[in-house]
Amino acid sequence: MKKGITVAGNLLVDHNREVDFYPEHSSLVKINKSYNTLGGAVCNSGIALAKLDQDLQVNALGIIGDDADGHEILTTMQKYPNLDCSQIIFGQSDTSYTDVILDMTNNTRTFFSYAGTNAELGPEHFDFDAIDSDILHIGYILLLDRLDVSDSQYGTKMARVLYEAQMAGLRTSIDVVTEQSDRFSTIVPPAIKYTNFCIINEEEAARTVKRSVRDISGNLKVEECKKVCEELFELGVQDWVIIHAREGGIGLDNNGNFFAEASLNIPPEDIKGTTGAGDAFLAGALYGAWKGYDIEKSLKLAIGTSNASLIESGPTEGIKSEKEIWKFYNSMEKEQWEGFN
Repeated sequence: MKKGITVAGNLLVDHNREVDFYPEHSSLVKINKSYNTLGGAVCNSGIALAKLDQDLQVNALGIIGDDADGHEILTTMQKYPNLDCSQIIFGQSDTSYTDVILDMTNNTRTFFSYAGTNAELGPEHFDFDAIDSDILHIGYILLLDRLDVSDSQYGTKMARVLYEAQMAGLRTSIDVVTEQSDRFSTIVPPAIKYTNFCIINEEEAARTVKRSVRDISGNLKVEECKKVCEELFELGVQDWVIIHAREGGIGLDNNGNFFAEASLNIPPEDIKGTTGAGDAFLAGALYGAWKGYDIEKSLKLAIGTSNASLIESGPTEGIKSEKEIWKFYNSMEKEQWEGFN
């Protein structure tokens, strides 16, 4: 087993603005509270992995701007001794960011995204002589402009990077961003062909294979999710397909073992925020894969990690060590959802 896990891709800062209501066009609303949090796969999943195991070597790879947001990312991530930021470089653009408008009346969020330095990340930034890890995770497909473009040999530049990673002896993992578009079925499959661990949410999975996994009432159909997992394997996934949703986690491995584990029953008043819950889930699942756990145990760890992130504000504040996550998981009752354990 090599030193650990490299997390590559999106690094950004969320500029959060709390308002009483979202304004109409050409009108004004007062900002009641303003604060920044880190966002993106590299920041959130990278920090989560570092907190799960202080002995795990986590390597961050991506591009930031030489500006206040970029330095905030570096300063925050460098607080974790086992999180190596030496492969985070300064680019030509400003650091990627998202302006998040939080409507405190109905608890909804509206996002304004600036691509920034994330759009600069390309195949040339992946030096596999320098990436000394067992697993390379890249996120998010559909939000990394230069890696999403077509490649004559591999389908996309992302797929090329994943292929090169596997040829260098690394196992690979991917995540996708949720967007309202028809790009999933064209841009995601080429990358999946060179993926060991596909860990995405139910909407991303369904859009990739053009299926519906919820009924007209919005209930998640576990058997349809299983079919989606099988189709993702047909596209080329080599080890695990894991789907996370509000209801819990669903997983299928390459031996045909299928599990659906329910979320923990956390009282609504204890939930401080949901930002980063998907990244926390991914960190738990990926850590399980690195540790050599089977898919069932990794699903439970992913749920514990994700649900722990809900009880503190901010995407990673609630995440503790693996031992503490298991203690938290085993102390809670599960929610009841049809088709879930």
